[in-house]
Amino acid sequence: MGILLGLVALLLAPAWAAGETQLPPGFTAQIYVSGEAYENVAGGGLPPLSTLGIDEAGYLYMARPGRRYLGGEIDDLWPMYRIPPGGARLSPRTEGAFFFGPPLPSAQVAVVRGGRELYVTTFNRDRKIGVLYRLRDGRAELVAGGTPEPGGTPILVQPEGVDVDGAGNIYVADRARDVLVKLDAGGRVVDPRFLSLTRPRLVAGGGGAVWAVGDGTAEAPWQRGTGDFVRIGADGTPRVVVRAQVPAAMTVSPSGHLFVADRHAAKLLVLDAEGRTVEFANFTDSDAPRGLAFAPVTAETSRAGIAGDLFVSLIRRGAFQSNVVIKITGPFEAWIRERYSAASR
Repeated sequence: MGILLGLVALLLAPAWAAGETQLPPGFTAQIYVSGEAYENVAGGGLPPLSTLGIDEAGYLYMARPGRRYLGGEIDDLWPMYRIPPGGARLSPRTEGAFFFGPPLPSAQVAVVRGGRELYVTTFNRDRKIGVLYRLRDGRAELVAGGTPEPGGTPILVQPEGVDVDGAGNIYVADRARDVLVKLDAGGRVVDPRFLSLTRPRLVAGGGGAVWAVGDGTAEAPWQRGTGDFVRIGADGTPRVVVRAQVPAAMTVSPSGHLFVADRHAAKLLVLDAEGRTVEFANFTDSDAPRGLAFAPVTAETSRAGIAGDLFVSLIRRGAFQSNVVIKITGPFEAWIRERYSAASR
């Protein structure tokens, strides 16, 4: 029933009125999640969406950004969204049917571990205490962080991106402390300063490696800046691959290539383990990519017709408050092989 409702909502959605998505031959893009009647949001748009994740059944998880980088009194306590395969069109009247988990301050979808367990980070700006949660069936379980013992030091201060390596170790970007924290599969600290990185925010795993990127010279993630792209190999050794413009988001393709969203240039780029970059997509009319996630290839996602597809949250026409999620379909792995083969000649 959930899939059917999602498909109906997608079919009833109006044509995407934003700019053009310029893709390689053989690729197509279509609107997947849209909205209507939201206050201060242009027609057909959703409130801001900063992070995405997809589970093995094809459900898309979305989180709104909060007061992570701004001072003052801002309402940032919201639940996340869980969108059934097929997509949806949300409104203030209907969005409650898509809420998932308890309301959390400034929550970020970090990773869907093993295709089943949703990991989420959040933090208390005033108390300078962060938390890593695992959500199962909509219930939040503490994995790491929280209030320390009297006189103790918080394990996490401002946790951002998270991902997991092949051995089950968890890597958490703590932006406030300029470190990547390494935890074991149960959430116990293995190394509180596994990797020093300036303003680390993004972590993405796949293809036998974990990538981490810091905001570097950018004091806030919407600003331009340069930072180090670090790749942690299967042996657990981190290596700086390239220093480049900081992306708004990143995700790893099934073949292990890193897709990054360059918000300022309005492009999607691909990066390999040697730091070679190729351009994948361009957006026009002031649209800009903000969040990325690949759908895993499973029996469920194959039946839903989204296996291996790339999901992108977009800022529409330069309006920070107006977002949509699009789905890009095409021969990703064949295109990657061809482009990198051409680049090496």
